[in-house]
This record gives sequence, C-alpha cells and structure tokens, in this order.
Amino acid sequence: MKIKFTILLLGVLAFSCTERKKQKDVVSKDAQIHSLPFQKIDLTSLGDFKETTENWQIVGGVTINRSKEKILNVIDGNGVLANIPDENAKKNLVTAFDHGDIELEVDVMMPKGSNSGLYFQNRYEIQLFDSWKVNKPTNGDMGGIYQRWDKSKEAGQEGYEGHAPKINAAKAPGLWQHLKIIFHAPKFDDAGEKIKNAEFEEVWLNGILIHEDVELKGATRGGILAEEVSMAPLMIQGDHGPVAFKNLKYKLYSHDRLSFADMKMKEFKYQDKMLPNVDTLVPIREVSTDTLSASMAIGDKVTRILDYQGQLVVPTSGEYIFDFRLNQAGGLLIINNDTVVNRDGNYIIDSAGIAKVALVEGKVPFRLIYNKHNPWVIGFSLYGEGPGIQNLPLHAPSSLAANKGGVNRKIMVEPTDKAVTQRSFLMHKGLKRTHCISVGTPKQINYAYDLNTGSLLQAWSGEFLDATQMWHARGIRQLGEPVGFAISFHGTPDFSSLASEGSEWPNTVTEEGLQFSDGYELGKDGIPLFIRNLGSKIVKDKIEPSSNERKLVRNISLSGDGIIWHKVASGETIEKLPDGSYIVNDESYFVDFSDNSLAPIIRKSNGQDELLVKIPTGEQKVEYSIIW
Repeated sequence: MKIKFTILLLGVLAFSCTERKKQKDVVSKDAQIHSLPFQKIDLTSLGDFKETTENWQIVGGVTINRSKEKILNVIDGNGVLANIPDENAKKNLVTAFDHGDIELEVDVMMPKGSNSGLYFQNRYEIQLFDSWKVNKPTNGDMGGIYQRWDKSKEAGQEGYEGHAPKINAAKAPGLWQHLKIIFHAPKFDDAGEKIKNAEFEEVWLNGILIHEDVELKGATRGGILAEEVSMAPLMIQGDHGPVAFKNLKYKLYSHDRLSFADMKMKEFKYQDKMLPNVDTLVPIREVSTDTLSASMAIGDKVTRILDYQGQLVVPTSGEYIFDFRLNQAGGLLIINNDTVVNRDGNYIIDSAGIAKVALVEGKVPFRLIYNKHNPWVIGFSLYGEGPGIQNLPLHAPSSLAANKGGVNRKIMVEPTDKAVTQRSFLMHKGLKRTHCISVGTPKQINYAYDLNTGSLLQAWSGEFLDATQMWHARGIRQLGEPVGFAISFHGTPDFSSLASEGSEWPNTVTEEGLQFSDGYELGKDGIPLFIRNLGSKIVKDKIEPSSNERKLVRNISLSGDGIIWHKVASGETIEKLPDGSYIVNDESYFVDFSDNSLAPIIRKSNGQDELLVKIPTGEQKVEYSIIW
C-alpha cells in the first residue's frame, strides 16, 4: 500500500573607524577570485616535457570502449595528453621543470582495467587505476599512495607503508576524473641531512578529500631513485596501461610565509550588529600579541569587538589574495590603510570575504576588526596566499575551535532496510535551494531533488545525509549535506513546453508551468514517485538505484495531450559515444539510453551543450541510466 503526501512548498526561513573614507567593497568586485592563477602545462605540444618515446601523444580528445579493457581511442587535435604504450614504446614522461613544494590539479581518464601513476619528484606515487567497482580500496587503487618496497623481505611481505584512500571516489572508466594534490618535498639541513619527511598534505579525488597529512619516510615503489632530494621533476608512468590527461596545472611554493609584527589587540564591550567608529570606544583591555583568534574575547557568551593593529610582513612583492570569514559576526580587514574586505553586519562562515591586493616587500599597516555581536557563537578565519606562497591560515586554530556552534558530533540520517527521505535546504552550485528532498537508499546510491523546479540536483554514493546544520542548536543554516562522492546536475526545470527546438530553456518555473498535483507517493521500498502537471500533461517520475553499479535508473511516464521536452543534462560538451551512450563533460558522467525508444538530441544553448528529449503527445515513456 502506498502512502501519499501532498507537497506544501516551504518558504525560506527566514563603517567604521578612521578608514571610512578609504573604504571600498573589494568583495563585490572580486568575489569570483578565490586564488592566484596556476601555471598551465602546455598541451599543444610535448615541449613542457623531456624527450620520451612515441607512446605519448598530444591529441584533441579521447574515448574508450566500456566493454573492452585497456582501449583508448584518440581524436586529432590538441589539448589532451594521451599515453598508449606498446612493446616498443612505453617509457615514462618527465616534466622539464623541477619542483619542491607543489600544488597540482589535473583531469585524468582511465580506460577499463588500466593502470598508471603520478610520481612527485620522480619518487612518490599517487596511483591511477580503474577502481570503479572496488568496495574497499587499497594503496593500489585510484588515488592511493603506493607502498614502499623491500625486496629483501620474505615473499608477500615486501610492500609496506602504503596508504589507501579514505573512500573509493573513483568514477567509471572513460569518465574524466579530477585530482587536486598538495605535496611537500623533504627538507634538508646545510649538511644535506634530512630534517623533514616528504608529505602529501592533501589529496582530493573528484571533490573528496581522500588523504590528509600523510608523511612519507622514503620513496615509494617504482620511483626512478630511492635517494631523496629537495628538487626533482614530476613523472607520469608510461608502461602499465593507456591513460589520458587534460587541464594539467600547478603552483610551485617556496618556504616564505606571511606573518605579523608589532601587533596589539584592543577589546571592547559592544553588542550592536553594525560597527561604530571603533576609535571613539574605550577598551576594557589592550595586549600585545602575535596571534589572531576569536577566542581572545574574555568571558563566556559575551558580545565584544576585538581590534587588531600592527604590521603585515610581506616576504615578496606581488599580488596577494585574502579570505576573511566570520561565524555569525561582522568585521573589517584593512591592509595598507585601505578597507579591502567590508563585512560590517552579520555573516556566516560559508560567506567568503575575498580581497585581491598588490603589496610591496616589507612591512605594511594591518588592521582586523572582529565584531562578536552574537553571544552564542564565536569564530573568524583569515587566509592569505601570495606569489610562491601557499594559501594558509593567518588565524590561530583556536579562532575556529567553536565554529558552527561547537558541533563535536555529526547528526546523520541513514537508511536501514528501505529508502529514507529527508526534506531540507541544500546547496547546489553555490546557491541555497529551499525546497529539496533527499533520498537515501540501502544500496548507498543517493540523490537530491528540487521540489520547486522539479529537477534532479545531485547524486552521490556512500553515506546519506549530514543533518547537523538542520538540527543542532537552532539549526541556523537549515542545510542537509550529502556525504560521500557526489555529482551535480543542471538544476533548471527538467520539463518544459518549448515553442520550438531552438527555444531557450527556462531557468525557473512560471506560474503557468510545472504544477504539483498529488505531490509524491512513497512505495514499499521507500522510493518516491514524483507526480506533477505541465499543462494538460501528467508527469510521473521515479529514480531508483542500480543493484550492482554506481548508477541511477530514471523511469518517466507521461499522459495527456501536447508535446513537452525533457532536459536530461547540460555541460561544457556532450558527446555521443560509439556504444550509443552519452558523456557529459563538466561533472563528467554517462547517460545511457539503450533501453529507450525516444532518442535524445544534442543542441548548443548559452555556450553549453544540452541533451534534450522531445516527448510526443499521448501515453509515453522515457527511461535512461545515469552512470558515474
């Protein structure tokens, strides 16, 4: 027996000091700038690499056959680096530049059953492997830090000190996967003795942090040399299987850091959300400090202003990025007598206060004002990045010790023997959606749906939903947060009555557009069937997990008069593959229409490709799978 719910769409829950004349809102102009630019490796030729064998090619694109192992097909052009080894050509590829500390980002495509590796300084390997269906990843799986090797040990015991990824975030073979890696080279004293081991500070795979602060006592297996050095090239393994790369970029970091000098902090009693002229207030205390921390406020559940003034020590001339964030508080960031970030009012910790500032080597005046006007919460952060200087916190760890209301334990929602649904707000591509339902399944294939626009928002595998920001304390942010490896979809209405094939797709639902009739019904398995009207059409939409793959199967049935369109996907490019499936390249996932009689079309609109299905009048069905 089905349980029927009627959807009730919910509404949204609901200068200062002496620098006022110089105040400028850098945030509004540069909000899109969150970091300094990377150095790109040129993939129009192999000029940024040392000479190698012919297995390495510059091509325009690549595809795979999802049913055949280690097959990589290439398309003429440039912008993609492809490795197709054979018995006569299978050497590694080495960069023309050396690196010490480095931040690297790259997109990689693994054919079915293939294997490769990224070797930092020719010595420390991040494994590249087709690990799509692996349940418990090891150091030899995608994103693993490969093991070291001692051939003198007895058989089966040679490998040691490998590090498996925290979870398997590997996509299906043939999809572009994104790696972001921060590596620190080993450090040596003047006598050449090692004083600090190499370290992978962070390894991100497809947006998931899979390694953090992993120390390496020596080179991993397969590196060129075991002897460690401070500078050496990056190497890509060439002899284990085909692989492709694009968008290869990096930042090289020195040992320089931003710091402070001659810093003093004044503390004031104050409780309004908007700052006064702080220079007219009488402090309750004044101390010298080398620390920026919200925890310096005296007392429990108090309101305060903390006013830090001193010198910012700039190690090298160039452009710097600062990010000043506040936890339900207000503040100002003033550098070289300019208010570069104005957060006067009430801001949450997720709201970035970004400033891009040109600075000259030496000392410049620095001031940070923190208005703790909410007695119940505390916290601010300040990050800084510069030329050859890694983006690092300038605040003390104690400044965010009570971030997000002091949550020490996550409040999780998890399915048991059947699917579970949870209403919440949800972040989607940087925007808060207020009418969402998330569906978690025992198969750990989960998704989120926007009841306002009638669109599939996200899909993810692993644990279901972190409800901490919904239910902890007063639930200020009201957010459900997907847990695990997620991909996002276009988020605009999934169905529309277009005037013609060339009509622009709507971003929102009009009053005359999509209307919910019976809301949704929950089946015995807990999976919702969404029911809504579009004109005289009745649309029934059910999204279910696959039994044995990271895949969602979508079944849509329609009845009534009139032609409507279904937007399946949009992306920077959408290509039809030889096996008849489609690859969507930005989030990078497959759409498989092999069991559907209505063929989709690909069209260009507003600079993006869109995959649309034209649905005729009368009784119709649309079925397809989303694979990632």
